[in-house]
Amino acid sequence: MATKKYTVTLPEELAEAIRAEVGPGGFSRYVTHAIERQREQDRLGEAIAWWEKEYGEVTEAELAEAEAEHREIERRHADLARAQRVAAGEPVESAPEQRGAAA
Repeated sequence: MATKKYTVTLPEELAEAIRAEVGPGGFSRYVTHAIERQREQDRLGEAIAWWEKEYGEVTEAELAEAEAEHREIERRHADLARAQRVAAGEPVESAPEQRGAAA
């Protein structure tokens, strides 16, 4: 991707804190990533607004169902990764539900 230099004004404390965290040469990369992430959030907001205009607002029950489904998908992925590590002979930490049962 082609790049071009721009001048922006930022609060000094914020800019210096970022510069200290990312080191030499990392500032532009950090700002670029932050802008890309913000654009993604803006597009997501637009998509949600369209969805809710077309189909109505998302209810608490629908949100809870989606969150439960997300947790289940994450659990399945963790189980799969754990099984792959076991198959490869790598050391594996027990699953969280197994640790709780042993306590």
